[in-house]
Order: sequence, then structure tokens, then C-alpha cells
Amino acid sequence: MRFKEIPLPNEKRIAIRVTAEAERALRNGHPWLFESGITSESFNGRSGDLAVIFDRKKRFLAVGLFDPHSPIRVRVLQAGRSATIDANWLRGKIETAAALRDPIKQSQTNGYRLIHGENDGLPGLVVDRYADTLVVKLYTTAWIPHLRAVVAGLTAVCQPNNIVLRLSRHVEKLPQQLFGLRAGQSLWGEAVNVPVCFHENGLLFEADVVNGQKTGFFLDQRDNRARVEKLAAGKTILNVFAYTGGFSLYAARGGATAVTSLDISRPALDVADHHFMLNQDQPNVAAARHEIMLGDAFELLPQLQAEGKLFDLLILDPPAFAKRQSEVERALGAYGRLLRHGLGVLRPGGILVAASCSSRVSADEFFALMNKEALREKRPLREIERSSHALDHPIGFPEGAYLKCLFAAAQ
Repeated sequence: MRFKEIPLPNEKRIAIRVTAEAERALRNGHPWLFESGITSESFNGRSGDLAVIFDRKKRFLAVGLFDPHSPIRVRVLQAGRSATIDANWLRGKIETAAALRDPIKQSQTNGYRLIHGENDGLPGLVVDRYADTLVVKLYTTAWIPHLRAVVAGLTAVCQPNNIVLRLSRHVEKLPQQLFGLRAGQSLWGEAVNVPVCFHENGLLFEADVVNGQKTGFFLDQRDNRARVEKLAAGKTILNVFAYTGGFSLYAARGGATAVTSLDISRPALDVADHHFMLNQDQPNVAAARHEIMLGDAFELLPQLQAEGKLFDLLILDPPAFAKRQSEVERALGAYGRLLRHGLGVLRPGGILVAASCSSRVSADEFFALMNKEALREKRPLREIERSSHALDHPIGFPEGAYLKCLFAAAQ
């Protein structure tokens, strides 16, 4: 392990009192205590200290990780009844999370989310599994003093060959809190210098766990990719915001005759092509024609429409358009424009697959917008299915619900 410079967790606990509003939120199971909800602290703690939260009558409410560098001042680990937060407690949480994912292993899948932060009771900590490599991503410096226990728990429960560290942008901006740790380094095992191969529903993918987006792959769309596979037989497919071609590859295995992957990133599209090469042993993948299209979706979709190009199945899976509340209105406008442009290249009766990963845009808002914009274009939708989170991305609190996807036929 590489933790010599990292201080051990402080044995002294911070006692915190909170407002009535914060107390209600904590009693209702919310995993965050914001700075604005604190009325008093027993002392100025450092990142990673354990904070014990009391109500106005000095009764125990919760215990969590203190972070003086974030508006989320405490991330709750245990609420309602007290517990000893130590390496054994953490290992128990990891065992519970791993057991929840056991059914995934029956589907020829060894790439999935092992720990989904707040939703698995470990706020600010995400762990993704790619075969025998685990990727730990930290969204708060409060986990740094506890990394020894995290790695010990993961190695005991999961027996990985490697554990790679990734950091959120917020955490990377606090180098003085990292004690020499850096994104992409191995916390366990040898350094990882090449993409990691893993299987998802029997298809072979590679993840750049050191430099790739998120932890190297978008694992949350696994179930929706499988849904696309079942709809793709005999169809021509346009996958917009294709990234490394996950939806495209599933569509090809499902029997699509031609698949076009559109993205603004040339390196991502090169990986998409590589994923098709990796799966040439699959007859349908080998038979499908895969084309890549480089550029901005908002520019290329109108261009394709002007050229009279039509597709049987259209996938719109953009990045998050709204990461904060102030961006919601703009995001809704962008989703609307994207759908209108997309319908222009979707054959009458063709299938639309439209997804949103913007947590600030609710599922109700998103689905209503899709139907409204389709009506406006005189292409009303016949809904086939609405989907949400997969098993390995559970929802534990309202803000934890971000993914929604619509499957519909457009007249």
C-alpha cells in the first residue's frame, strides 16, 4: 500500500448541532448535511474527521465524514442509531454492496458498479469493477484518511489484482489534502498502463481506467444497451453521442444491418471501431456495417436531414446538460432541440431511444418534454418503455435518481 504520508483518522469526534430543517432532512434519510444547516461545531475539524450530529435536545441523529472544503459539510455514514465507524464497519458495507450485485455475474458480465456512493451508504465514494481491476473514485477529500480501510475492505471482499485511484475535479483542486496521491495511480497491485478488458453481457469492451471519462466506461447504461439489442434486428441505427460505441455494438449483435456512431471525439470513435474489432467472433457484429461520423450532433443532425438520410432506430444519449439548478431551463431547451433534429432523420414508424443523465431534470419533466416536442413536430410517440437505474446503480435518496430513458415509436 502507498499511504505512508497520509495521516490516520482523528480519534476525536466533532460534535455538531443543526437547524430544525437539517434535522428533518436527516431524520428522513438524507445523506448530506450542508454548511448552512449547522448551528455549532465543537471544534474546527479536518477533512475526514468523524462528525457526530445531535438534534436540538442533544439526542444522536447521525455520524458522518466531515469535509471543511465542501458545502456538503458532513456526508452521513450512519443515521438513527449509533455505530462504531471503523475498518470492520466499512468492510460490512462493502460486503453488502457486493452481495447486491451478485445477480449481475450470471449474465456474462464482470464490468459493473460495485459501490454507488450515497446510495450504498458510502457517500462520496464510487467503486467500479472491470474484471480483476477496481477503480476507486473520490468525490470528497474526506475519504483520504480512510483509504487504508477502503483498500483493505476491497481486497478482502473482492480479491482484485489492481485498485486504481480516480479523483473528481473538486478533489483534484485540493492537492494539499491529497498527501501526494494522484489520479490514475495504483493503490493496490501493479500500475495499470493499458486499457482493461472486461465483459458486459458477453460482449468484450476495454476501459481506460487511468484517463477515460468517469472511471473508464459508462456502466450505468448496460440494461438500456441490452434493450436496444432486442429492438435492432434488420434495422439501420444512428447512435448519437456514441462515445466508445456501447449502444452501437449491442445493436450490431442484435442484428442491425448498419450502425453509424456519431460523436465529437475522434479518440472515442476510434475506440468504438476497436470494440467492433474485438467482437468479430460474434456473427452479427461481423456482418453489420459500422461507420463513424465525427462532429457536433447539433450541426450534423440537420445536415443529415438536409441530405435526406433516414434511420430505423435513433439513439440520443447526450452528456448531462444540467449539473446545477440554474442550468435546467437551458438543458430542457437543448433536449428539445436535440429531439427535433433527431426526428428529422428518423424514418416514420422508427424507434426513438432518448436518455438523460441530468439529475436536475426530473424523469417527469424529461418524458413530458419528449412527448411535447414530438407532437410539435407532428411525430407523436407511441411509448414502448420507460427505464431508470440498473441494479448496480441503486437510488437511495431523491438526488440519487439521475438516469431515465424513453423507448418509443415515432409516427
